[in-house]
Amino acid sequence: MPTTEYAKSGEVNIAYQAFGEGPLDLVFVPGFISHLELAWEEPYLARFLRRLATFTRVIFFDKRATGLSDPVSQPPGLEERMDDIRAVMHAAGSDRASLFGVSDGGCLCIAFAVAYPKRAASLVTYGSFARRLRSVDYPWGWSAQHLEEVLRGMDQGWATGEWWAAANPSVADDERHQAWWARYLRAAASPAMGRGALGLNAELDIRHLLSRVDVPTLVLHRTDERWVDVGNSRYLAEHIAGARLVEASGVDHRPWLGDAEEILDAIETFLTGTPARRRTTRNATGADALTRREREIVALTVAGETAPAIAKALFISERTVESHLARSYAKLGVGSRVELARRAAEFGLATDSL
Repeated sequence: MPTTEYAKSGEVNIAYQAFGEGPLDLVFVPGFISHLELAWEEPYLARFLRRLATFTRVIFFDKRATGLSDPVSQPPGLEERMDDIRAVMHAAGSDRASLFGVSDGGCLCIAFAVAYPKRAASLVTYGSFARRLRSVDYPWGWSAQHLEEVLRGMDQGWATGEWWAAANPSVADDERHQAWWARYLRAAASPAMGRGALGLNAELDIRHLLSRVDVPTLVLHRTDERWVDVGNSRYLAEHIAGARLVEASGVDHRPWLGDAEEILDAIETFLTGTPARRRTTRNATGADALTRREREIVALTVAGETAPAIAKALFISERTVESHLARSYAKLGVGSRVELARRAAEFGLATDSL
């Protein structure tokens, strides 16, 4: 795990880590709460961070009031959180960096790129939005009722990790991951501070800033994710001049879950200007694009096994089986188990060839 250091944003200490040997700096701005050191205990997230570090020097930090940074008396506003970015860049010796923001972290990156255009080299948003709540002229946000439901469920999340499970279906039944997520939430912020941060994010509306973004921009979103409607990112891409929109496969909101390589490949290609190394021998579609696990599940499905039977045989959840099948269907261009079985030989996926 990289060494945790501290930057000064006014009188507030901001915890950050700088790691990787890539030729360009990348400031990774997490979602509404984070914890630098516990992040490395989750294998999926640790793998995601290590991959970023193969082509950038990553500057990863906990915003004020979260994780290892100083607590504050009330949730910080946009200006204060922007200064956290400035502070960690200064402490890490970075005059200019690309910015990568997840969810509301993307809003923060957009605001920083507008406020400090000479410090922002480029911009990557993932699962982000221009406005959190729905309005007559912005139908993709949350309804006020949904926000209240989310806020009411937060206590359960801090206790068990089950809160937010619907946003990340591939690990919804993964007890190990849920236990880590509950511990991560508790270490990252108190329930009251978490509610305050989410409530503050609900007030975000950065639509007026989008026309002022003047750096190369990549907008990433999983088309079928359930936490932030893809219409939010389509809006961002339409209103940021020259922005490139990439809609990825999968259903999870957290970018390090599901097919994280698809997200990482898009970021690497955008930032370096060259095709991602890990995709040079993989096809995006067809049988050759299937991962080892997807091929296992496809083989068992073609053999007539049910999702519960496959889950039991492979020691994974039924929902994980269904998620892998959904990705396999997309790669193979089929719409059902029946079609998969019928076309298995065509794809070279007959049970005797797997």
